[in-house]
Amino acid sequence: MLSRNLRHFRVFLAVCDSGSPSIAAGMCNISQPAVTQAVAKLERECGGALFDRTRAGFVLTERGAVLEPRLRRAMARLDHVLADVSPRLAVTATAAQLNALIGVAEARNFTLAARELGLAQPTVHRAVSQLEAEAGRPLFQRLPHGIIASRACLDIAAGARLALSELEQAESELADFDGREVGRITVGCLPLARSVILPQALERYRRVRPKQAITIHDAPYAELLRGLRGGEIDMIIGALRDPVPIDDVVQDWLFDDDLAFIARPGHPLTEFDRIPPDALARHGWVVPRRGTPSRAQFDGLFQDGGGFQPDSIIECGSILLMRELLALSDLVGCVSAQQAGAEIEKGLLARLNVDVSFPRRAIGLTTRRGWMPTRAQDRLLGFIREVAAEIEPA
Repeated sequence: MLSRNLRHFRVFLAVCDSGSPSIAAGMCNISQPAVTQAVAKLERECGGALFDRTRAGFVLTERGAVLEPRLRRAMARLDHVLADVSPRLAVTATAAQLNALIGVAEARNFTLAARELGLAQPTVHRAVSQLEAEAGRPLFQRLPHGIIASRACLDIAAGARLALSELEQAESELADFDGREVGRITVGCLPLARSVILPQALERYRRVRPKQAITIHDAPYAELLRGLRGGEIDMIIGALRDPVPIDDVVQDWLFDDDLAFIARPGHPLTEFDRIPPDALARHGWVVPRRGTPSRAQFDGLFQDGGGFQPDSIIECGSILLMRELLALSDLVGCVSAQQAGAEIEKGLLARLNVDVSFPRRAIGLTTRRGWMPTRAQDRLLGFIREVAAEIEPA
């Protein structure tokens, strides 16, 4: 595990750039023995030599070449936001101080942040106060009911989260270099991916990486997007947004999907060959949550179909809950055709023949712009794309 010693990371990068401990010492304003000690400690943490010591200078080993791009990305992200607030912060800020800042910014309370971080409240308060002293300005506004992070504080916290995420990526890459499966892959999962893409992709992934820790984060899109942009989530799988919600993420198309109207087997509407929209409006519905592309298409159907509006709606993001609600009633559901496919094939649900044609929805991956996946993450992405390529129109 890397110790998160930012000074050691800067020394390592200075040696990479100069090829010389003595030159790196001048660049970092420390002694040459301090450079030697910093590199030696980092090599112990990384499990082996990072440099070959040659007559021509210090040259990266294969292990060092794995670490260098990750550390460079991490420090570039961090130094950019720190220098924007104060040039001194880029030199003096520590990982412990930044973790405290992130915790307080999220909790809006020193006591709650300390509890979440497993630290004493005075320790967290002191860390934030030290950052504010170096910044030359308050980073939080103290109010009677709590504290509010300033714009500068939020910028630092965002950059620090992404930098710390890169360090976790570095640890994963180093472990992979030694043939170990370390680190965690976190996938943000929208409803369609839970039943159509991820089960098969994860089963194939487990065959080649049986011990890799994977977390599936199931939440509304807005929450997943926040986690993705903050470095807490590696990728989101599901319906793509049009337009792209913000310019620091990118979308990668996998396949197109239709919406389907469904009901329980034996529902009165299953007897009709073609059902007009005005007939549908008289029924109660189970539909996706507001703010999703499929819900927008559902609402548009009745807005474009003569003004008939359903007056009984249950919002639901789970096909399992939808299936049970439909089985117990004459409610009608609207959901992804791919998502309902398995339930229809098993005879648990019936697809209604509705006299309407929806535009197809784009399903795909959303990642941070400039994100560089580890080998482990890239392998999972490969299986996701492989499964998506095999999907046939529902």
